[in-house]
Amino acid sequence: MAKSIPVYLITGFLGSGKTTVLQKAVQAAKNKGLNPALILNELGEVNVEEGLFDKERMVEMLNGCICCTISADMTRELAVFLEVNEDIDILFIEGTGVADPSEIIEALTHPSLIDKVQLVSTVGMVDGSKFLEYQSIFSSSKEIRDILKKQINSSSLVVLNKIDLIKEKELTKVRKKIGDLVDKRADFIETTHGEISTDVLLKERVLNRAYSIAPCDESCGCEKQDHHHHDHGHDHHHHHHHMFEAITLRDIPSVDRISFERWLQSMPKIVRSKGIIQLTETPQMFQYQYASGQLMLNRSNDQLVAKPCIILIGSELNGEEIRNSFQQLIQI
Repeated sequence: MAKSIPVYLITGFLGSGKTTVLQKAVQAAKNKGLNPALILNELGEVNVEEGLFDKERMVEMLNGCICCTISADMTRELAVFLEVNEDIDILFIEGTGVADPSEIIEALTHPSLIDKVQLVSTVGMVDGSKFLEYQSIFSSSKEIRDILKKQINSSSLVVLNKIDLIKEKELTKVRKKIGDLVDKRADFIETTHGEISTDVLLKERVLNRAYSIAPCDESCGCEKQDHHHHDHGHDHHHHHHHMFEAITLRDIPSVDRISFERWLQSMPKIVRSKGIIQLTETPQMFQYQYASGQLMLNRSNDQLVAKPCIILIGSELNGEEIRNSFQQLIQI
């Protein structure tokens, strides 16, 4: 019987630094001479980070979470994917920021996969600069607090990220609250910009916890749709009706960087944003990330063919108001 492929699950709430750590993990695996593969999941209908992994073999799942009925899709598609790609040495999975890790783990323990893959580590990313806000009953919701608890408690490595954005007094409170949620068998580290050493990142850590997932009922709102193939994986469309949603703005003109950042900061219900934009200052295209009130820009891959778009993730979003405010932005 062939050896099981080790699986690393990267989880964490919106904007915690999952994709940054995934990039480092993939490169670390390559440096060890391993052939990696990825499962990427996005809330939006466009994967604007595809250019970061355009040379990797992957399965993409868009417009939803790896959960409920889509966990069956993941099980089936991953089994086929592994049949076709027999030389894969290591598998990385990045769920959406609102995914429950136990549901992903449930999919990996399906009889069709149990002998093919083995979960060896669940890396839980935590945005230290927003943690107290997300834990507060006055500034968040029960759903956010429950998701954070599940993500931290399910992780065998908990990474407190962005500690450079936290004052020492606040950091002490964050450490204590996270300490109450971390499994006693798990490792806990602190970092900035997702800087984790290769040995720590690729260490195998298993909590050996059994998960039991209740079957979906009609209230879940999951809808399976047709699968679409693309160059290096499968493109899934799935709608999951939770409090978080993604609004995509397309056909957007160039924007002023400072005005664009102020526009993002003016919408308190936006917890995360990403996309591809062109700035008025230069013809160069940029991939951007927005989290914790900060905008980060990276020059886009020259081979990236995606058109400019803005993906806004949050709760109780009013699409019409957002589009109108963006029109006002570009008319300034």
